[in-house]
Amino acid sequence: MLSQLVYVSNRKANCTAEEIEKILASCKQNNPSLNITGVLLYSEAKFIQLVEGEAKVIMSLYDKIKKDPRHSNVMMISYNPIKEKSFPSWHMGTRDISKTDVQFKTDISTEDKKVFTEILGGKEENGQKVLNLLKRFF
Repeated sequence: MLSQLVYVSNRKANCTAEEIEKILASCKQNNPSLNITGVLLYSEAKFIQLVEGEAKVIMSLYDKIKKDPRHSNVMMISYNPIKEKSFPSWHMGTRDISKTDVQFKTDISTEDKKVFTEILGGKEENGQKVLNLLKRFF
């Protein structure tokens, strides 16, 4: 079953820019053969990642992600079956959101700002809200 998972975590101080490059290189190498796609947003303090693919593969990947020493407090925000991928050709799109004022490519409502704050705090669980907001980064 095709599924989509979103999690948020705290980026550890030992996770340098070089470590981010290693994460992305690993995605580029491993995700195509696993048919995993998605996006990774990161700041100096947080990671937000959306991954999509077959349910068993996604859950196995999530188990590995939770053990990665480059971050802590991994919290699943949403996990849902999907009919089609939202990022079908992106084995891992990425965006640095380190700036204090996050720049959206579209207008953002007060409600969306609230959802984003809840995502960062690991509190938003409505998968469609999360997906709609993450798509605005790309």
